Amino acid sequence: AGGSMERQAATRFRLQQLHALLKMITERETDIATALKQDLNRSQYDTSLLELTGLENEIKLAIDKLSVWAAPRAVERSILTLSDQVYVRPQPLGVVLIIGAWNYPWALTLGPLVGAIAAGNAAVVKPSELSECSSLLLRALLPRYLDKDLYPVVTGGVSETQELLRQRWDHVFYTGSSSVGRLVMEAAAAHLTPVTLELGGKSPCYIHSDCNIRVVARRITWGKFVNCGQTCIAPDYVLCEPSVQNQLIDCIRLTLLEFYGADPKSSPDYGRIINQRHFNRILSLMEGYVPVIGGQSDASQRYIAPTVLRDVPPQSRLMQEEIFGPVLPLVAVSDIDDAIRFINEREKPLALYVFCTDQKGIEKMLEETTSGGVLVNDVLMHYTLSSLPFGGVGHSGMGSYHGKHSFEQLSHMRSCLVRSLAMESVNLSRYPPQDRRRARRARMAMRAPLIDMSRRTFVWAVSATVIAVVLMVTLVVILLIAAGLNCTCWYWRGIYNYFW
Repeated sequence: AGGSMERQAATRFRLQQLHALLKMITERETDIATALKQDLNRSQYDTSLLELTGLENEIKLAIDKLSVWAAPRAVERSILTLSDQVYVRPQPLGVVLIIGAWNYPWALTLGPLVGAIAAGNAAVVKPSELSECSSLLLRALLPRYLDKDLYPVVTGGVSETQELLRQRWDHVFYTGSSSVGRLVMEAAAAHLTPVTLELGGKSPCYIHSDCNIRVVARRITWGKFVNCGQTCIAPDYVLCEPSVQNQLIDCIRLTLLEFYGADPKSSPDYGRIINQRHFNRILSLMEGYVPVIGGQSDASQRYIAPTVLRDVPPQSRLMQEEIFGPVLPLVAVSDIDDAIRFINEREKPLALYVFCTDQKGIEKMLEETTSGGVLVNDVLMHYTLSSLPFGGVGHSGMGSYHGKHSFEQLSHMRSCLVRSLAMESVNLSRYPPQDRRRARRARMAMRAPLIDMSRRTFVWAVSATVIAVVLMVTLVVILLIAAGLNCTCWYWRGIYNYFW
């Protein structure tokens, strides 16, 4: 918050830390991939595809744009403040607590850290204890690359997290389940601490009958079963007409064979459930159903095959809880209106997926539903765009991040108005004693339209000034030439006498 020299030094420090974080990811990619293999049976190729590449892009974007994001931002002025400095200055919030998730333990922990560093905050990083190998590796690596006093790593389980939440923070960033999200928000409320909660939920996927089901099946199969279904924005269930279900089941079966072979258990690209408790939870959700695809499991490896269930009742337990595993229920609906009613009867999801080629149908779904994000004719890919804010609404969370949105989420946008003590006569109408005349002048000034000095109005004003100066100089030159030639024309002599 100091002068320009201090701000420049602060910006250099932030850039230094961001470069160091990028260096850690590139130098330690093999170690990170090994840890994820132990935690989730994640293949080394999926580690880069699902976590590290996106994280690198976030860091590079922050490095490239930091000077622009952190600069004061001119805003519209009124007539009364036309000659004043009016701007918004981003300021660090202070110290941020980041509670990471276990399903993507690097992207979902270090992603918010990128925003915290870019915004100039200190941060305490608490990785999930469930992804134990990744958590221990992060604790070992981060102090070697970043300032260990400003960005410490705290490991541990529930008791350690509870102890952290009892302390006062300037912002708490949590990614995980809705049940824990409530506890985080409750703890933060005791200190009036703002929170960012990315909570997931049951993300619906609607398929219209006009689609190429073969393509639809490939995209849904990838998004649902990647990371063994343990993705907060994975399609949780599919809504479609009964005739579409038949085609979809056949196409998913072919796609699974294409992706993972005849035995997904032996595929290097198919993951495992994070721990025994989640393994048992997912199996309990499947009880009472006869899968049309998959259903096999192996407790010794925490393996659950890619599974599809048909005609799942809307009131079943499977449709009440977030599945967060490789089980895809198919729910029959009669048409798009029935699908919209089904979605709106439930909590607002983190993501909504719509497969449709009819523009009217797409607009109808966008207009009549609400979700944190929406993606048409694909799944998951909106997460990869740093230009889009990623976050939930209602039950699926609050606040958003990625790219510039992370910077703004973890900054205080301070309003600044710097006035002059000159031209006091302009302010007289607001001072007492008041009368009808003064009040009318004050109202007129306050009702005046805002003037955007940072955009078109400013450009127009500068352009008009330049043109006026050029015309004036041209006129003066003409007059001087006329005088130098001893012009006898009464018209030009009259003009010359008028100006000189």
